[in-house]
Amino acid sequence: MAEIHGRVEAGWEAVRAAFAENFEKHGDVGAACCVYREGRCVVDLWGGVADPASGRPWAEDDIQIVFSATKGATALCANMLVERGDLDLDAPVAHYWPEFAAQGKGEIPVRWVLCHKAGLAAVDGDLTLEEVLAWDPVVAAIAAQAPNWKPGTKHGYHARSFGWITGEIIRRITGRSLGRFFADEVARPLGLSFWIGLPAAERGRCATLIPPPEGSPSVAEILGSSSLTARVMGGPSELFAYDEMWNRDDVLAAEMPSSNGVADARALARMYAATIGEIDGVCLLAPATVEAACVEQAEGPDAVILVPSRFGVGFTLPPMLTPGCGAKSFGHPGAGGSLGFADPEAGIAFGYVMNQMRFDPSGDPRSAGLVEAVYGCSG
Repeated sequence: MAEIHGRVEAGWEAVRAAFAENFEKHGDVGAACCVYREGRCVVDLWGGVADPASGRPWAEDDIQIVFSATKGATALCANMLVERGDLDLDAPVAHYWPEFAAQGKGEIPVRWVLCHKAGLAAVDGDLTLEEVLAWDPVVAAIAAQAPNWKPGTKHGYHARSFGWITGEIIRRITGRSLGRFFADEVARPLGLSFWIGLPAAERGRCATLIPPPEGSPSVAEILGSSSLTARVMGGPSELFAYDEMWNRDDVLAAEMPSSNGVADARALARMYAATIGEIDGVCLLAPATVEAACVEQAEGPDAVILVPSRFGVGFTLPPMLTPGCGAKSFGHPGAGGSLGFADPEAGIAFGYVMNQMRFDPSGDPRSAGLVEAVYGCSG
């Protein structure tokens, strides 16, 4: 049985029980969960094994790659610039990034990038992994290519290009990379253990990612390697399979604002708490900005993941976010199980990270059980 550490405030014991159940019934190996309520940390738990090969236990300050939960941080940065008047959602991307106008993309607004309507889900450039990790080659390839479909006519999950396009827009506006902007404007003021581009000095804290159990066919095997879904999920460059590649130092150190944020659960919860309230004097977004960011921008069948999806301005919205969360919740899940979100109506901010990946078509029972317990405790 996994050893569990941390604390829960009185009345929140059911969250600890759900966390323990994830190890006993749902295959968690190492994980952490944190919950804020009305600006106060009420749950802070960790446990299990960070590295199965050595048996190293999950420590209080361990961190983990959170895959697309990174998109929530990227969306937050974009909305901070909107609030400051530096980014106009309805301006063409090419207004900030002139090269982007090639191949008929000159009128694509920033808004469509943030809600996955830009038609650039798959990156068509012939790139090596090293070029992808270097940033400039992959954003140049996106600027040069034609859309995958007529922009604005439908939405489809821009699994990786969302981060590169949004990150390049932010770089053109601020002169800082997305990872640098996030570090300066979000992580440092809040004291977060959260990086988009992991510093070498923090590598020793990173838990080892464990790929999902073998036996499930890949998207390429089901739909064919030339399908849009396979091209989006597998590329660009060498296949981005959920294997040992994501434990590599160079992959963790690069900036991929859709995919490779590294954080602890505490950082996810605290970041979202500071979007819906003040945390130690820091409030990241005004309530009106949050409300505007959560207005539905895209809903219905998704051209890439082939199931219904729903997006606001960069954030994932219910019911796609996670089963059981409040109707006004916003945030982003990550491949394999990680999750961060805020519910401004309930005053809840939530973070969950883990190293054992799993994919469940009906929803991950680990985060679903935790969220159910959170709402049960919050009343």
